[in-house]
Amino acid sequence: MNLIIDNLDFHQLVENSLNSILIVCEDQTIRYCNKAGLRLLNLTSLDQILNKKISQFLPPDLHDMCNEGLTRVIEKQEIIKEMDIKIIKNHGEVAEVEIMTIPFYFENKVLAQVIIQDITKRKIAEKRLKDREKLATLGQLAAGIVHEVKNPLTAVKGFLHLIKESHNHPYLDTMESELEKAFQTLQNLLQVSKPDLLDEPLILIDVCKELNSILLLFQEKLYSVEVEMDLRDSDKRFYGKKNLLLKSFFNLIKNAIEAIMDDGKIKIEHYYHEGWIHIKVSDTGQGIPEEKLVLLGTPFYSSKPDGTGLGLTQVFTTVHEHGGNISVQSVVGKGTTFHIQLPVKMN
Repeated sequence: MNLIIDNLDFHQLVENSLNSILIVCEDQTIRYCNKAGLRLLNLTSLDQILNKKISQFLPPDLHDMCNEGLTRVIEKQEIIKEMDIKIIKNHGEVAEVEIMTIPFYFENKVLAQVIIQDITKRKIAEKRLKDREKLATLGQLAAGIVHEVKNPLTAVKGFLHLIKESHNHPYLDTMESELEKAFQTLQNLLQVSKPDLLDEPLILIDVCKELNSILLLFQEKLYSVEVEMDLRDSDKRFYGKKNLLLKSFFNLIKNAIEAIMDDGKIKIEHYYHEGWIHIKVSDTGQGIPEEKLVLLGTPFYSSKPDGTGLGLTQVFTTVHEHGGNISVQSVVGKGTTFHIQLPVKMN
């Protein structure tokens, strides 16, 4: 059957499009949003978006670019080709999208048609692949470093024992103690870069219960720090290597507490969404500059003067070994949020 263009219901095509489509005026007012747009922004009705400013759903640093883009499209009738940006959903959740803006002609007026494709899952998959490649390289590098450094240290330790048999000096004990620290650092490096070396069985884990238990370990350090626990969907369980995961949660909470110089707040969240358990650890600490976020998880990179960076390396490798994802959002002077997603699978 041939379809005649004049008889096509274009509104139905747009309304049921998989892409989100908005019609926006020059003053940023949203005049139309299709079903996909409501789903993308976690909205339930058009009343939540119509006649609202589109900048309401954009990070502050994109507001000027939004104004400039609408002017180019509406006044100059230019087409702004695809670009990747972040948008803010309802309740503050951030999503990565690909956006294109073109002129839309309606009743002798020119408006802006904004076409949005959610690429959050694609970005997560790309980041996960890059992280896996980086961590695999780090694992090989770590194994080589441990082998090359451990052999001469072992020789030094042996000769030190021989010296101690014939000489008694307090400095010798100090040397031996420092050598043991070096051996422990090498072992930690090997374990966090290649966590599969720990042959731990998969068991069913009550994540909410374990988060509460870990927090009790920090009671002495919480006298000046406010703690908010938002643990939803506590009935959800996860199959994993318990000790590795507990060490990861411990490291994240420890880092959050240490990031707060004086008084501050940390928030620990747990919830379930579409087959994934989400754990968020947020702090109101110093924050991390954007250019340094990509270095997180790299051994021996740390923003702390006495840090080794191995704690976060352990977190990243453990999460990826369990098929999960980890992302970091941080604003200097305001704080940092680590967001872990773990897939809920049957054993």
